[in-house]
Amino acid sequence: MDGEGIMKLETFVIFVGLIILCSLIPDASKAETLLERGTYLVKGIVACGNCHTPKGPKGEIAGMELAGGFKIEMEPFTAYTSNITPDRETGVGNWTDQQLFKAIREGIRPDGSLIGPPMPFEFYHELSDRDVNAIIAYIRSVKPIKNEVPKSVYRIPLPTSYGPPVGKIADVDPSNQVQYGRYLAGSAGHCLACHTPMVDGKFDFENQLGRGGQPFEGPWGVSVSRNITPHKSDGLGDWSDAEIKKAITSGVSKDGTKLNPPMGYHYYKNISDDDLDAIVAYLRTLKPLASPN
Repeated sequence: MDGEGIMKLETFVIFVGLIILCSLIPDASKAETLLERGTYLVKGIVACGNCHTPKGPKGEIAGMELAGGFKIEMEPFTAYTSNITPDRETGVGNWTDQQLFKAIREGIRPDGSLIGPPMPFEFYHELSDRDVNAIIAYIRSVKPIKNEVPKSVYRIPLPTSYGPPVGKIADVDPSNQVQYGRYLAGSAGHCLACHTPMVDGKFDFENQLGRGGQPFEGPWGVSVSRNITPHKSDGLGDWSDAEIKKAITSGVSKDGTKLNPPMGYHYYKNISDDDLDAIVAYLRTLKPLASPN
């Protein structure tokens, strides 16, 4: 081979090498931003609007996203969800990101007061730093709405705190499907709060995790949460993966009946297939429990 041929060969080898190298470098333009992650979470599994957007008999009130005022009536309390839009007078517009972070993960307002239930801080304690910041990024992006919300009334004593301050929490590796499913169904989606009975004003996670039977009153009437343990007759033990995912994303049960609110399937329809697979994999690991009488 002459000199010119060798030079052409060397150029070709360098060109191919550059192509391979570029394929191994992440494309920054395709990296998920905090706002994109926050939008996916809030519009999907975390479903903040399922509680924080006011509702009427036909569902969420248009133009009032995250404006609060939704009444949650349960035996231990009458709670009114907070306005978490960036409105400076009635929302969180004057809160810093750090204050919002502390409120979401530890239940402490900027004035030091404790946020009461039904905010599921037992689960939010485990949200990763990035996901909390992503949720904050989304909250900052919504329209500020002036909406003064009544104060909640508690018929149970509130704790002094929800535990010691939380340190840094890394993201959960999605490649560990069951562990990531636990994170989605627990820490992020708090499915197990609604689907676990309450005893003396507290969810009995230790003994009745996922057993169902918790009543919820709203504009739709009174609905009772389903048993989501793998119990063969009372729970999901006899359901296929596809049937469970259909119920989560469309609100249609295995027997064809429509699930009632507050099941947030209008949010859960946005959950990715991989994340749904992880959630189902985790639910399969719960202890099978019969439904309450």
